[in-house]
Amino acid sequence: MPRFHNESHVVTRIGWLRAAVLGANDGIVSTASLVIGVAAADAGRDAILTAGVAALAAGAMSMAAGEYVSVSSQADAEKADLAREKRELREDPAFEIEELTGIYIDRGLEPELARRVAESLSAKDALAAHARDELGISDATAARPIQAAFASALSFAIGAIMPVLAAIFAPEGAVIAVVAISSLIYLAALGALGARAGRARMARPVLRVTFWGALAMAVTAGVGLLFGVAA
Repeated sequence: MPRFHNESHVVTRIGWLRAAVLGANDGIVSTASLVIGVAAADAGRDAILTAGVAALAAGAMSMAAGEYVSVSSQADAEKADLAREKRELREDPAFEIEELTGIYIDRGLEPELARRVAESLSAKDALAAHARDELGISDATAARPIQAAFASALSFAIGAIMPVLAAIFAPEGAVIAVVAISSLIYLAALGALGARAGRARMARPVLRVTFWGALAMAVTAGVGLLFGVAA
């Protein structure tokens, strides 16, 4: 009798993991950059905090809306493909078995075995077999718009609150330095966390997120200084 054991694979988390990492990264970078840009323009602490909180709220809603629309489009495309496949299975099941057989032959099975596999899987659930092996659609990778939107909004808010708190507790005159340094630390931690969740090496993700975060903050600080001098 065959033995089975449960395994946890990263692919089952890829949808929410991508949205969560993207949301938190965007929350930290965009909010910290805005706070630093406003502070560089010699704005008062009230204006800095107002800008940070506004960025948090607007960014979280924007991330949720954008992710929902994007993933909904993917879900619509998947539904259309499945509907077409269901129609083809109903109209010409013999051809669909031949199609599956060809797929399994291309993957290395002998023609006779490929035929038996195609017939067995079609007898059990033909649509699931075609969705998985022809279209590349499975429960693990299927688009989930609401889940992705919620993960993006929540992770953005969590990321954005960090530079806002840093600005609140920063000593007078040190807002830019405190927000920049703390945000780079947050980004490095996020890169490490994302790599760990995805079971990848940490060095490259950490360097990637901190480099682009530092660049974004430097650019907005320059813009703030420019407008501050112009004022």
